[in-house]
Amino acid sequence: MKNLLVTGGCGFIGLNFIRYLFDETDFDGRIINFDALTYAANPMSLQDIATTYGDRYVFIKGDIQDRDAVASVFKTYAVDSVCHFAAESHVDRSIARPDEFIQTNIIGTYNLLQAARDQGDQLIRFHHISTDEVYGSLGAEGLFKETTSYKPNSPYSASKASSDHLVRAYNKTYGLPVTTSNCSNNYGPYQFPEKLIPLIMLNALNGQPLPIYGDGKQVRDWLYVRDHCTAIWSIMQNGNDGEVYNVGGRNEMQNINVVHLMCKALDEMADALPDGAPRDSLVIYVKDRPGHDRRYAIDCSKIERELGWAPKESFETGLAKTIHWYLDNAEWVRQVRTGDYQRWIEEHYA
Repeated sequence: MKNLLVTGGCGFIGLNFIRYLFDETDFDGRIINFDALTYAANPMSLQDIATTYGDRYVFIKGDIQDRDAVASVFKTYAVDSVCHFAAESHVDRSIARPDEFIQTNIIGTYNLLQAARDQGDQLIRFHHISTDEVYGSLGAEGLFKETTSYKPNSPYSASKASSDHLVRAYNKTYGLPVTTSNCSNNYGPYQFPEKLIPLIMLNALNGQPLPIYGDGKQVRDWLYVRDHCTAIWSIMQNGNDGEVYNVGGRNEMQNINVVHLMCKALDEMADALPDGAPRDSLVIYVKDRPGHDRRYAIDCSKIERELGWAPKESFETGLAKTIHWYLDNAEWVRQVRTGDYQRWIEEHYA
C-alpha cells in the first residue's frame, strides 16, 4: 500500500488512525486524507502530521457525495488502498435529519466503490468501517457475531447497514478486494463533544448538568480508539477478501455506570467544583431518544483467533488515558467548544 486514501480522516477515529499509521507503524507510503470538513471534523488536529511528514501526507477538502471529485482523487494519486471512515454518525442527528445520512453514508459509499472498481487490479484493499448498531438491540444475554442478522433501528444504523450491503455486493459481484469491520462504541483523544464520554467529561469539569437518556441502563461495549486503530490496520494487512470482522473492547457497561466512573475519576484528577459537591450530583435524567437500543455487545473472537488482535485497554485504563488527554489539551477543547476550529477552517479552506 503506497497510496492510501483515508476518507473522513479529520474525524475522531480517522485522525487517530492517521496518527497511528505515521507515528507507530512501519507504514512508509502516502496518505491522502479526503474530508468534507463537516461540523465534527478538525484538520487542526493533524497540523503536526502535515508538518512532520511533508508530501507523505496530503489533505484534500472534498465530499464523498461528489462522484467526480472522488474519481479525480483516485486517478490523481494512483490510489491503491482505501480506508473508509467518512460517515454521518450521530444517532440524534439522524433522527432529526435523516436525509444527510442517506446521502453521505449510502450514496457516498457507492461513489467510492465505483471509483475503487475503476482502479482495476491497482486496488489492493478497500476497508469499510461500520458499526455494531447495524445489528439492532440485544436482550440481557448474547453477543453480536459476524453472522448476526441486521436489524437497524435508527436512520443512522439503517444507512450504515445499507453501505455494508453495498460493500459486500461489490466484492461478490465485481470481485473488489473489500473487508468490513463493525466496531463497538469508541472513545479516546480528539473525540467531538457530542458523544457520551467527552460530553459528560467536559460538562463535569465545568459544573454543568450531565444529561442521561431514560434510566441510563442502556449497555454499550467500550473500545479505546487506539485499540480500534490497531484492529483496522491488522485487517487491512492480513484480513481475507470479503470478510467481516467485529471489533470490540470487551468492556460492557451501563451508560449510568460510565458516568459514575467518570465523575469519580474527575473528582480525583481535576480541581473540585466551586461548591465542593461531588460531580455525581450534576446527573439529570432526560426523555429517552426514540428507538433507543437497549444493549450492544460484540463477540470479537474471530479477529482475535484469525488475526491475533486483542484490545489492550480495559475501560478503566482507557478512561484514565482519555481524561488525562483532555486535561492536558485544554486549548484543543477550547477551540472546539468555542467554534474557533471552524473559523480556522474557513480561513484555510474557504
